Amino acid sequence: MSTFIASAGHAAQSTRWHLIDANGQVLGRIATRAARLLQGKHKPTYTPFIDTGDHVVVVNAATVKLTGRKEDQKIYRQHSGYEGGLRETRARIVRQRHPERIVEDAVRGMLPKTKLGEAMYRKLKVYAGADHPHAAQKPTKIEVA
Repeated sequence: MSTFIASAGHAAQSTRWHLIDANGQVLGRIATRAARLLQGKHKPTYTPFIDTGDHVVVVNAATVKLTGRKEDQKIYRQHSGYEGGLRETRARIVRQRHPERIVEDAVRGMLPKTKLGEAMYRKLKVYAGADHPHAAQKPTKIEVA
């Protein structure tokens, strides 16, 4: 007699794919929705110490909307680890050079700063345009309010 015990470990095995279209949407709303999907907080089997989240594909990241004057005032910082190795870049320049990075950094900041958070972040796929190579996974389209 074998009994099947439903647990978060079993739920982690069944991950789904979601598609978010960022065209004209506000960055924070997209990032919070994506972070919740990556963490698995939308599932009844959510467990903080197990990665029960799903895969998220974000398209049209180049046309994401920044409210207020963030286009000119928001600063992205990177440090090499050496003295004087701080590099600062405005959001307008980041959008021109690497448009995916705006969404990636916003979502990464909302995930846990642990090994588990890194595993969740690896399930995020961001593309500047409308095309993505994940059609075979049949992602379900998610609407962002």
